[in-house]
Amino acid sequence: MGNLDPLGLTRRGFMRVGVTLLAVAALPQKIWAAALRPETVFQTTTLEATFEALGGVPQVSDGIIFSTPDIAENGAVVPVRIEIDPSVLPDVSKLYVIVEKNPNPLAAVFQVPPNTQPYAETRVKVAQTGNLYAVAEANGELYMVQRETKVTLGGCGG
Repeated sequence: MGNLDPLGLTRRGFMRVGVTLLAVAALPQKIWAAALRPETVFQTTTLEATFEALGGVPQVSDGIIFSTPDIAENGAVVPVRIEIDPSVLPDVSKLYVIVEKNPNPLAAVFQVPPNTQPYAETRVKVAQTGNLYAVAEANGELYMVQRETKVTLGGCGG
């Protein structure tokens, strides 16, 4: 009754095999997550340290289309959108969103699969009025564009 005839396994043996396979399957995901998430960059506390951890100050590029609101009524959920003109910046592999005056400026990192149109849209927390940066990594080089977003309380300008 406790034997699974086709495999010659007991129920307990089958459960052990299942748990072992799940553990092995989960291991590579954690390894990939650690490799793809730049922990030191997320821990930086200044804009300069963030740029240094990424590999240097990016050069300004017209190939990045960065959309943020001029005035954000709620700094906890500020919508941002990054689009890349592939004729200006081909082979983009990563997109970064950096919020200058946040305690930890790096707000988001997006991996761009090869042969796809680089595009990212998300919401970030913006602690106070300041510059937001969209940074694109292409062929080992960093490119950026910046926009100022004012954060208000209750929708009053300032």
